[in-house]
Amino acid sequence: MADEAVAEPASRDPQKPQGSRSPEAPPRGGERGGDRGGDRGGDRGDEQAQGEAEAHDGPEAGDDEAAERAKERERAADRIKDLTRDPLAEEDGEDGPTDLAAAARARRAGRKLLTSGRDFTSFDRSRIGHAHIGDINVSLDARRSGVAMRGGPVPEEELRRLRRAHVEPAGYVRLRRALESRRLLVLGGAPGTGRTSTALALLDEVTRDGAGDGGRVRRVDPHQGEGVRGLVGEVNGGEGGERRGTGYLLELALDRPGTLPPDEMDLDQLASTLAEGDAYAVVVVSVGSAANPLLAGRYGMVCPPAPSRELVTVRLRERLEEARGGADHGGPPAGARSEADRAGALERAARIAEDPEVIEAVGLDDLRPAEAELLASLLAEHLLGSLTREELLSGCRSIAAVQAHEWFAGVDRALAGPSSGDGRTPVRSATAALFHPVAFRIALAVLGGGSHSAVSAAAHLLTWELSVQSDPDSTPSRPLFCDDPESDRALSRARPDDGAIDVAGAEVTGRLIFYRGSALPAAVLAEIWDRHFPVRAPVVRWLRLLADDPRPQVSVRAAVAAGELSVRDFEYGFGELVRPLAEASSPRRRVFAATALDQVAGHATHRKAVRKVVDDWSRYGTASLRWTAAMALGHGRAADSVDAALDALARIGVRDQGRQLAVASLNVVRLLTLQECATVLRRLGQWAEHRREEYQDLALVTIVRLATTGVDEVLDDEPGTPLGDRGDWPLLLALAVTRPELTGTLADLLWTALNTARSRDVAFDALEALLRSASRGERGEGGEGREGREGGDRMRPGLAALLPALTSDEHDRQQLEWLLRRMMRDQDRPLTTEQASALWRLAVPARQRRSDEEESHG
Repeated sequence: MADEAVAEPASRDPQKPQGSRSPEAPPRGGERGGDRGGDRGGDRGDEQAQGEAEAHDGPEAGDDEAAERAKERERAADRIKDLTRDPLAEEDGEDGPTDLAAAARARRAGRKLLTSGRDFTSFDRSRIGHAHIGDINVSLDARRSGVAMRGGPVPEEELRRLRRAHVEPAGYVRLRRALESRRLLVLGGAPGTGRTSTALALLDEVTRDGAGDGGRVRRVDPHQGEGVRGLVGEVNGGEGGERRGTGYLLELALDRPGTLPPDEMDLDQLASTLAEGDAYAVVVVSVGSAANPLLAGRYGMVCPPAPSRELVTVRLRERLEEARGGADHGGPPAGARSEADRAGALERAARIAEDPEVIEAVGLDDLRPAEAELLASLLAEHLLGSLTREELLSGCRSIAAVQAHEWFAGVDRALAGPSSGDGRTPVRSATAALFHPVAFRIALAVLGGGSHSAVSAAAHLLTWELSVQSDPDSTPSRPLFCDDPESDRALSRARPDDGAIDVAGAEVTGRLIFYRGSALPAAVLAEIWDRHFPVRAPVVRWLRLLADDPRPQVSVRAAVAAGELSVRDFEYGFGELVRPLAEASSPRRRVFAATALDQVAGHATHRKAVRKVVDDWSRYGTASLRWTAAMALGHGRAADSVDAALDALARIGVRDQGRQLAVASLNVVRLLTLQECATVLRRLGQWAEHRREEYQDLALVTIVRLATTGVDEVLDDEPGTPLGDRGDWPLLLALAVTRPELTGTLADLLWTALNTARSRDVAFDALEALLRSASRGERGEGGEGREGREGGDRMRPGLAALLPALTSDEHDRQQLEWLLRRMMRDQDRPLTTEQASALWRLAVPARQRRSDEEESHG
């Protein structure tokens, strides 16, 4: 194709294959199968058959038979074209769009959050209220509040220990000044964040110079009296103000059904009474919609959490000093350990705490006071030789499990008790408000890393299911304008972040939400599934609803979570989630079941069971089960080997006259991203030579699909791998560059599709798409900017590797020339002369072009 003649009309139609190839090229599939069944090399065979028919029956019979054969070829070509469409789009119409790339990204993100094996720890969950590891027995109940504590004075010994060990959070001075000026402080924070310790530290500071006979700092039992109003009487002391100069701590539980927060007038009255008695009070509340009016008022402030590193250091120093004191008491002389020894021990402990394996085992971005105390105890015991490294890591893994337990233990206990009225009617008026924080934590465990709106919507959906399960006779109700995203995040240890969200096949920037710790998603799922059996039914109904969500970030992440839950009880998960959805009529539900099965197969303990299930479905299952099995096989873990997966996919694809050939071919393409890519290509060549037309069609459809599938649609790897860095490339070009030893085989397979009559049209369309991918963004291609041009330039090495192998003889180059001229004549997206010439130069090296010119002039 000379550059100066590139715009001239085509002089011939090079579609008919001539059967020639270069001597050094491997045998082409089209030539090998030309005399075996089907219509391979069909033009020449049809002409020969037509001549024989005309000689035997006369011209009219020959014309009829030729017309019938032409119709048959057209039907075969239409069938191949139909089979190359997206098999997942059938529920939206034959051309309905599906976003395989978004689904693949969602699956990778879900698997990353729910790391296989994290939820299996050796921690004794039967004693989860206390961590008992080695000789360590530390209370971790972060749900302790004024509801569970009795009123009375705080011992001076406890205050002295608090002064020694308390770590001031950011803004502590501002909190103290507010308390000093107003006498009353409403302090909001999530349970377990150190809000009570901070309140006690504040009261200890402001009451240093005062002392009543009843104690300098007192806890007030919220059950005695009427909350804030009862505290007014407590401040008065009942007998002439004998408690002047005292500090009061009151912890209100506003999340209990039927509990109303105090109003501003009650707080004003309390502040006035405190001023008269030269006293102070801190009212501690949990952040949430009920506490928002209090925290927004003149007395309200939010308590920031204390910094994790300082917490661990202080607690560790305490533990080491206690150990030193014990050693001194037991024999060695006092001071046997110098200050340098203690500093060295702290330094060694800090190095251990920063060990990547320890950080991963803890799995929390920041630690709360009780958690810091446990970690410090573990580190100290490990330094002293009382704990092995395995015991240290096991103890670290228990921290997230304890947090999950605290979030869910006894949440709805108040609903089972009698009301304050007639003593018989249960309190059911606020079930939705009670269950929303719980539902948000579960939704965040399942959909973490997705958009905040998706997690919130899923949480409300689960809130409904939990409320109905708890009280089936009542319709749950929830105020529409009481949601507080900041409270949701604080109560669930979540953090927001900006990131990419897949919307209708495009990536846009949106607000994402994550747990503040990689260990929390698996810990939450393990807690609800293992310790709260009644929750399973509403969660299963909820996951089935998420399976119908059209957004991959929701349905695919939910499928990954369903797989993790099934690992914990495979009998239940398979019977309630996997099998029912695998038989569903909706492709989206079957994809959910296949994804869940693959997630289960990621656990070595369950891999054999999954492989048995998938193999049985591929052999004996219904059409829906075979379809689901094909989708599971494409991930590469549902069969003993790639060969076994290809055998099963072939069984599914050729059965019932190729009824499920489309989904089988899609999953053969997905297997090409594995290291055993050469095995898949070899099997495609064998299918192309097979005597049965169904196997030939499976090979042809898979080859065309390979040319039209993008890397990001089928890749499981994270960016940073050779294929992962080419996510926007067609898979065929990416393989030609990353696996150069396979380029010849790839070219041979594509040549087979291009030179087989029934697949020729779709194969040429696929080749045209490949050529346009390398000219993307150039002048005449939609006016794309610099990003589009760079994308096309990056893909040129793929075409530079593939096209010379594909056009190894004159006939192949004629076909390419014809295709380029067709693209130049395209009325909607005409290829420019410059673009066509550039592509021709990629396909035909300069030496070959000179040789062709010499032959044409010879």
